[in-house]
Amino acid sequence: MKIDGRRVAGFLRDSGACRVVLLHGEDAGLIRERADTLIRSVAGSVTDPFRVADLGPGAGERMAEEAASLSLTGGRRAVRVRDATDALTEPVRSVLAGGGEALIVLEAATLTARSRLRALVEGAPNAAAIACYPEEGQTLEATIGTALGEAGVSAAPEALSWLATQLGGDRAGIRREVEKLALYAGPGGAVDVQAARLLAPDQAALSLEDALFAAFAGDAPAALRAFEGALADGATPVGVLRAALLHVQRLHRIRLAMPRGGREADAVRAARPPVFFRRVPAMVAALERWPAAALAALLGRLLAAEYACKQSAAPAEAICRALLLDVARTGGADRLAAAGL
Repeated sequence: MKIDGRRVAGFLRDSGACRVVLLHGEDAGLIRERADTLIRSVAGSVTDPFRVADLGPGAGERMAEEAASLSLTGGRRAVRVRDATDALTEPVRSVLAGGGEALIVLEAATLTARSRLRALVEGAPNAAAIACYPEEGQTLEATIGTALGEAGVSAAPEALSWLATQLGGDRAGIRREVEKLALYAGPGGAVDVQAARLLAPDQAALSLEDALFAAFAGDAPAALRAFEGALADGATPVGVLRAALLHVQRLHRIRLAMPRGGREADAVRAARPPVFFRRVPAMVAALERWPAAALAALLGRLLAAEYACKQSAAPAEAICRALLLDVARTGGADRLAAAGL
């Protein structure tokens, strides 16, 4: 079954007899946060070695074993599986049909409606799927206000409105900024617009997301500056390439959904989940530069680049930087024209 937004908070606190929960979408920070909440609701802690198993994407056989195992200290167990893909479809099917009480929490990137894993979970009576996409507008304002409230800090409505225009994106990044604001205000304090502007400056500078939007829109200098800033902030070349892969997949989905003769701007406005309003011009520019065929070909290049970065002594940053600049300098439409397509 699918859990809609209104039911998510209650479900995370009490998942009942559900055996498998699939968290998927573009907001990796929100996925981790919701997974932590689910696991704590079952096992009391996300780090209890007797009640929590933490597995990687290639652990299909172990997942079934862990799902059937009993806790040495009593209580229900939780099995966390990171980077889940369609390759886990059959192991998950076995878990749903088998015995055991453990809750399986699957963390995945964006899964299309054609995903076999997503279809299995959404169609099973003892499983649930929750989409995790970046919040915006009033929903994001409420999230920021709630997080500040949990720290004993209030915020003026205009401060929340301003923060919501600046902190869109990954939930983990939002939490870090909220922690800074709460520390500044102190317990019982309040955050006004001046404090918000002081401590949470415009996040449009030097970030991984900025690098990708700039590159696909054709702004090579901005893409390079943002890429270097992302590396300085701790991003890895492989992480950049994986984020680029998700970005290309999203562009490809929007492009494929466009009717013949349709306008890119209309396609972006109709996209679901909605494109963050500050990113709409760059997204439109990217679609104008990148036909569906070129985006599909770029997916292969990104996978090849990731493989190259993982080889011993590979110049990973140089590989990633060169690909990003090539994307910015030569759009997909240019490549197809040069190939006579």
